[in-house]
Amino acid sequence: MSNSDYASQKLTAVMRRIKHASERSGRACDAVKLIGASKKQSIELITRFVEQGLTDLGENYLQEAIDKQCQSPSLEVDWHFIGQIQSNKTKAIAKHFNWVHGVDRLKIAKRLSQHVAEFNANLDDEHEYKPPINLLVQLNPDNERTKGGIALGDAPELCRRISELENVALRGFMMIPQARENEDEQRKVFASAAKLLEQINQAQGIHLDHLSMGMSGDLEAAIAEGSTMVRIGTDLFGARS
Repeated sequence: MSNSDYASQKLTAVMRRIKHASERSGRACDAVKLIGASKKQSIELITRFVEQGLTDLGENYLQEAIDKQCQSPSLEVDWHFIGQIQSNKTKAIAKHFNWVHGVDRLKIAKRLSQHVAEFNANLDDEHEYKPPINLLVQLNPDNERTKGGIALGDAPELCRRISELENVALRGFMMIPQARENEDEQRKVFASAAKLLEQINQAQGIHLDHLSMGMSGDLEAAIAEGSTMVRIGTDLFGARS
C-alpha cells in the first residue's frame, strides 16, 4: 500500500469517528478539529496526510518540529506545540508555531508575547507579520506530578492575567486527564473543563472558544462534552518510529 493510500484510509477512519461522535452529541460535524499528533513521524508520511486534507499538526519536541518545517517549508498547515514549555524555548516556539497547548505559567505567556512583539518590530517585509499566537491553558484535573498544567481552581486568575497581554490570544483550555473506568466517568472530567470555560467567559467578559481534549482512547467522551480539538497520533499515523 502506498503512503498516499495509507494516509487516505487512516484519515477517513478517524474523521468518521469524529463525525459519528459529533452527531451523537447533536453537534455540527465541523465543530471538532483534528490535530495530527505527528511527533516521531517522518515528514514524508506527514506530507501524504496533508495532501489528503489534514490541516493541523501537533508536535511535542521543538527541534524535531523545526526540522520538519525546514524540510517542507511549503506545507500549508497550522502548527501546534503541545506539552510543557521551558523558558529558554519560548522564542523558537513563538517563531514557529500558530498554537501553543500547555501554558501553565504567566511567565511563559509573557515571554511568548514579548517575542512576537520583537519579531514584528524588526520586520524587513510586512508580509512576514506575525499574528498573535493562540494560547491554551493546560489544566491538570488529577493533580498528576508527571504532567504539566494547573488546578482548575487556579485557572481563572491565570486566564485573567494572560487575557491582558498583547500579541497572544487566549483561546481556552487543554487537558490530558487520567483514563477512567467507563465513559461516564471520563465525560465528567471533560465536562469540568467545559463548565470552567463558560464560567470564566461570563465572569471575566472574555471569549474562550476552544477545548483541546480527547485522544485516541477517549475522543468520543471528549466530543460529547464540548471538545473542539482532538489530538490523535498512533490511530492516525500508525506506530512511531
